[in-house]
Amino acid sequence: MAIQAGDKIPEVQLWRMTDDGPKATTSTEALGGGKVVLFAVPGAFTPTCSDYHLPGFVLRSDELRAKGVDTIACLSVNDPFVMGAWGRARNVGDDVVMLSDGNGEFTRAVDLEMDGSGFGLGTRSRRYAAILDDGVVTSIFVEEGPGLDVSSAESVLAAL
Repeated sequence: MAIQAGDKIPEVQLWRMTDDGPKATTSTEALGGGKVVLFAVPGAFTPTCSDYHLPGFVLRSDELRAKGVDTIACLSVNDPFVMGAWGRARNVGDDVVMLSDGNGEFTRAVDLEMDGSGFGLGTRSRRYAAILDDGVVTSIFVEEGPGLDVSSAESVLAAL
């Protein structure tokens, strides 16, 4: 069963790109403290993810922080090099933490995998957003089909 409100996030290894190269972290270190908005995308540089989902959270980062959000994080089943390059290409700066779930461990643990093999993507994350308080899911918004609706920055802002 997919993660839901009231559940604690799983403890798995994730990766971040730093100036010194890839750095391992844990989901608890990256997502477990304070109020966190986590959004997950099927793939870096893919059209909806790159043109709408990520930019929406970058554009509205100040509004999210004004509502008490400490961290905004983007997660994808991509390697840390791709996530770092995508963040630089989209001018994310410090607004959004770009997290690599390269092995899909977090995605599998929260039971939000998507079969993208028909598009040459393999197993990826479904598109969703979640509001976390100290590592506990308070709200989760999972897209039921293609496109961006319930997991957009605007939808998350409305829920805060």
